[in-house]
Amino acid sequence: MKTISVTNDIVPIAEFKTGISKCFKNLQSSGHPLIITQNGKPAGVLLTPRDYDELVYRKSFLDSVGKGMSDAEKKKIYRSDEIKSILTDRRKKE
Repeated sequence: MKTISVTNDIVPIAEFKTGISKCFKNLQSSGHPLIITQNGKPAGVLLTPRDYDELVYRKSFLDSVGKGMSDAEKKKIYRSDEIKSILTDRRKKE
């Protein structure tokens, strides 16, 4: 995802409403997220579908890494032969 350009990528909601088609075209061509403000404060962010998917994937990945780190700190770890045994048992039950 590209960084935000304060000059070009922050739009009041009234301007967004009247120029929604233009905003979408600019989003697609520039690749920059669009910050939509209401009463001078950020109210929403418009992203390309690709950027959204990337953010969701990254969050999922980082959550998984965090869970793994937490499990390792709590000594909730398994040897590879233990994991193979657990998975084999689960498959037999299905």
